Amino acid sequence: MILKPLDLIKLRNDENIFNCKAFHLKLFLNLLLIEKNMEISGKIKWLDETKTYGNNGFRKREVVVTTEERYPQHILVEFVQENCDLLNAFQIGQNVKIGINLRGREWVNPQGETKYFNSVQGWRIEVIQESSATEMPPMPPPPAFEAADNNDSDGPEDDLPF
Repeated sequence: MILKPLDLIKLRNDENIFNCKAFHLKLFLNLLLIEKNMEISGKIKWLDETKTYGNNGFRKREVVVTTEERYPQHILVEFVQENCDLLNAFQIGQNVKIGINLRGREWVNPQGETKYFNSVQGWRIEVIQESSATEMPPMPPPPAFEAADNNDSDGPEDDLPF
């Protein structure tokens, strides 16, 4: 359940709302939801074919997205199982936004050393429309400057020291 501002008003009947366990649980769950909603935006640099692994038919398809920032990053994103099919409508060069989850796992090798691996898994992808509407329009030129006539003795005297 997502906590909304109106929920706070409804729960306000109890002055000790911030001590309420239900409130803390809702707040904690909301923070988890916010943390889970991560996205990567950029241009598709590479798009692999769907590959199947093992006897269970595990499917994986990878895409590399290059971010558009001062120091562009090339991020490999994996789509697994039924999410592989989401990439069918996309091609290299398209600007996309991908909903991602971070995954981590632990592995102990035969020598007994523990290794850790991370992956970026995609679960949603959409095209970012390129439009100039997001750019600011150019500033109009400033009006021409007209110099003041200092020979005008009819006006008040200027007291400014500069």
